[in-house]
This record gives sequence, C-alpha cells and structure tokens, in this order.
Amino acid sequence: MDLDVFVSAHRAEWDRLEALLRRQRRLNGAEADELVTLYQRTATHLSLIQSSAPDPQLTGRLSQLVARARSAVTGTRRASWRDVTRFLTYGFPAAVYKSRHWWVPTALLSTAVAALLGWWIGTHPEVQASIAAPSELRELTRPGGQYETYYSSHPAASFAAQVWTNNAWAAALCLILGVFLGLPVIWILFQNMLNLGIGFGLMSSAGRLDTFLGLVLPHGLLELTAVFVAAGTGLRLGWTLIDPGPRTRRTALAEEGRAAIGMAIGLALVLFVSGAIEGFVTPSGLPTWARITIGVAAELAFFAYVYVLGGRAARAGDTGDVEAAERSATVPTAA
Repeated sequence: MDLDVFVSAHRAEWDRLEALLRRQRRLNGAEADELVTLYQRTATHLSLIQSSAPDPQLTGRLSQLVARARSAVTGTRRASWRDVTRFLTYGFPAAVYKSRHWWVPTALLSTAVAALLGWWIGTHPEVQASIAAPSELRELTRPGGQYETYYSSHPAASFAAQVWTNNAWAAALCLILGVFLGLPVIWILFQNMLNLGIGFGLMSSAGRLDTFLGLVLPHGLLELTAVFVAAGTGLRLGWTLIDPGPRTRRTALAEEGRAAIGMAIGLALVLFVSGAIEGFVTPSGLPTWARITIGVAAELAFFAYVYVLGGRAARAGDTGDVEAAERSATVPTAA
C-alpha cells in the first residue's frame, strides 16, 4: 500500500471527523450519522495502516481520533453494582471454568511435587540437617513449637490481613508474569510447593503429620486452589504468546490479559475467605475435625461456584472478558 496516496485519499474524512468531535454544540441527526460513519471508516483505515504500512505518527493520530470518536458514539459509562454482580456471577466463574484445563493439571502436578519433596525430606535425615540444626528442628516440630504457634502468633484480624495480602500478591504475580512465557510462574509455584513439602517432611519425620494436616487443611485447601488457578491462568497466558491460535497474537493477548486481570480481582476475594479461615479458624480451639470440615466446605463451595455458575456462564458464551461494548473497536479489513 502506498501510504502517501492512502493519506491523500482519506485525509479529508479524518479532518471532517475531527471537526465533528470539536463541535461545542449538540450534533443534529445528520451530523450524528455522519460521525458514526466516519468513525467506522477511520477505524478501518487505522487497522489497514497498522497491518500494511505502519507509521508511528499517523497511527498515533488515528488511534487518538478513533478513541475520541468511540467515546462520543458510545458515551461515558460508569461502573455500577450491576457490573459487580455480573462479574461475580458470570464473568469470574466463567473465566475460572474455561481455564480449568490449565489449572487442574497444575494443581495435580504441584501437589505431587509437594508430596514427593515432603517424602524425600522426611525420610532423609541428611536433608533435614541441611535445612536447620537438630535443636532448631525440634523447636519447630515439638508440641507447642513454632509450627503450631505460628497461626496464633499475632491477633487474628491482623494475621488474616497479612496472609491475605501476601497470597493475593503471589496470585497476582502468577497472572502478571505469565506473559513471560510462564517461566516465572513455574518458579513461584515451585517455591510454594517447596515450603509446603518442607513442613510436610519435617512434621512427618517427628511423627506429627496429623497435627500438620490439621493446621494446614482448614485454610490450605482453598488457598492453594486459588494459587493453582492463578498459576494455571498465568501459564495459559504464556502459552497464548507462543500459540495464539486463529487469533492474531495481539488480539489473543488482549483477550486473555483482560480475563486474567478480572481473575486477579476475583481470586483476591477467594483468598480473603481463605485468609479469614487461616486467621480465625485454624488457630481456634475448635476440634481438628471441625476445622477441617470448615475448610472442606469452603473448598466444595468454590468448586460448586466454578462448575455450576461458571459452567453455565461459559456455555452461554461468557469468557470472562469485558463486554463487547467495552472492548477496543475492531472493524473487519478488506484489501
């Protein structure tokens, strides 16, 4: 495409669109129709230039023009409680459901790695000795030791807030760093599984595995599930960069990235629940069976939320992306 010829042929349309956007008074019917038509044409021109003869200065001008025109055509929209309700009942569970082929295998493989690390540490005294001195290990694992007192070392409310902040940040990192081919996500996930495996191995070697599971399971089921969802979604985002499928790489990353941002918000709410359980239920005086029952109930509720509400929304076509009206304008191009 000859860019100079293209600009000469369409400059008048762009100038006219800009003039309409600068109007101080309200547009009449004919002018509004003209604005819509010029907006659609300019969006097509922008797409053609970006794909055939990218010019930074011209692309910048037309991008700004299209954005202003789109705002004028669609109007300013404010978020409402309806948007929040829709996100929680359709968008977020649908996004989690659609990414299940990534996070479920991630959860199974990660759990297997943690169990293997725990077995290796628990059955090899030399490995335990490399972690800490024998006296320190005894202090960690004895009745009333650091593993048990950790959950009651701070006031419940502040401890829950700290746990929530740390876990939400870890989940957000998995989602954000997934774009780097998923490699940072694997490292973050391994660090989490290593910490879990160390606790599992040390407590099992001390004959106190039941105590360890009684402390971890109430909050850990939901907490780890949220981390696995974040990690699986991050890996999916990284794979999109490698294989975008029938979409262009730019479109695929935009769609998956917007869904990932929404999932970060949703997972923060899930981790808030697990943090509350860790702060108020795990160190409570409830019997072990009662604490574990609460954790299992929270986990089952999350799975029902994802597979019932999310499955229904996904089958209805919801992907977790923003609504079509809120996406960047894209118009089919023709040669």
